Amino acid sequence: MLVTAKPVTAVTALIVLLSVAPAPVAAQGDHSPPNTSNVHVLGRLRTDGPAISYTDIEIEQEPSRPYAYLSRALRPTFGFDIVSLANPANPTLLYSWRIENPELHVGLGAMDAKYFKHQGRYYIIQSFQFAPGGPDADLGAIIFDVTGLPDTSTVRAVARIRAPDTPGGFHNIFAYKHSDGRALLFTTTNGPHANVYDLGKAVAGDSAYGFVGRVPWPATAPDMTPYGPLEGYHDFYAAYDPNTGQDKLYGSGFNGYYIYDVTRPDAPQLAMSIVGVLGLQIAHTLTASPDGRYAVGQTEYNYSPVRIYDLKPALDGKTRTISQEVGVWTENWRGISHNNEMRWPYVFVSAYKDGIQMFDIRDPENPKTVALFDTYTGPPDAGLDMTFTNPDGVGESVFNGAFGVDVRNYDGLVVASDMMTGLWVFRVDEFKGWNGKDWNMPSISSVQDWDAGPKPRVVP
Repeated sequence: MLVTAKPVTAVTALIVLLSVAPAPVAAQGDHSPPNTSNVHVLGRLRTDGPAISYTDIEIEQEPSRPYAYLSRALRPTFGFDIVSLANPANPTLLYSWRIENPELHVGLGAMDAKYFKHQGRYYIIQSFQFAPGGPDADLGAIIFDVTGLPDTSTVRAVARIRAPDTPGGFHNIFAYKHSDGRALLFTTTNGPHANVYDLGKAVAGDSAYGFVGRVPWPATAPDMTPYGPLEGYHDFYAAYDPNTGQDKLYGSGFNGYYIYDVTRPDAPQLAMSIVGVLGLQIAHTLTASPDGRYAVGQTEYNYSPVRIYDLKPALDGKTRTISQEVGVWTENWRGISHNNEMRWPYVFVSAYKDGIQMFDIRDPENPKTVALFDTYTGPPDAGLDMTFTNPDGVGESVFNGAFGVDVRNYDGLVVASDMMTGLWVFRVDEFKGWNGKDWNMPSISSVQDWDAGPKPRVVP
């Protein structure tokens, strides 16, 4: 899924993507790899909505809060669902929220959800992408207080973040506990920059939503003219680098990946770039190993493998540009992957019509498949057919199936959102939970320590 970087609609971005990417294989679903016996489905849940409506998924990380958040796209399900996983074998819908007057809104709707904790209270941030021609074209995200769960009567919206200078909303967001103690939000925009917000100020009612500054689109970025409106950031991962003492933002753009030092988020500095890699176009997602040495990058077009990059030459100051991967992985060369979550040495991938995949990169040059499970049960030629005349339609596309994946660190529970089949809850035999010290690594992943924040590396 894509966000544009100029004031055009998200629908336009999808149309442009399909025009520049290799043509999809009409029967892609027929080529999905077989499920592996080490994956165990614990539970499933599908609720209301059109045939395709589920986008990203977020799971809370504390044992006392067994909640997952499912983003919902396309009319009329613009919003999110809260699901209890107190019994993983029986996921239970607790609460659904939908945008006011959904019939008037235009665009994809709710895309990405992230939770955070601030001053003892818990919040969910839901991003939105609405296009001009309807209300809320400037709405980027809504923050909800969910501290009182499972009492759903206490759920309330506390802030609506708007970006009127770049209408079209926020396709992706990342909530991060900064080393200075602040809870920050990094967002994509429909401009050549990312926005940064102080979430503490946002929930306190700051009139600027806690706006901190912008992360620019690098002036050194390759020319994007052949791609029309596809310019700017698509996705983010942020992490503390304990070896350098820096907070780093890993930004995916459509022609490469750009890693910024955001120790001062109001004055970000470009640290290195991953550009010029053979076949790298429509760069989608980049995540980093806990020590910041390796990065796993995905692109969003058919036949493109997941690539593994060694960042050590740039970390050592020998170069500022990485232009070659050290390893690649794919279980189905005909397919297309979407998002990933790294829990070193494992990488969990949501791979559209190939479902959920897991591979091992402890030898980055020779990654190994660990687990596979296909969540997509629809016809092989079904997917998003997003046009101006048919904004809610279903037609032929590779964009269907497993959209999001998340991992609960303390017990290893894996959850996935499939655009058509909804929520899936898994366990994998090889994965009982994750702590960096078990791998002689910092305990750094997308999971944030909202109470203590980043910690220096301690090696036994």
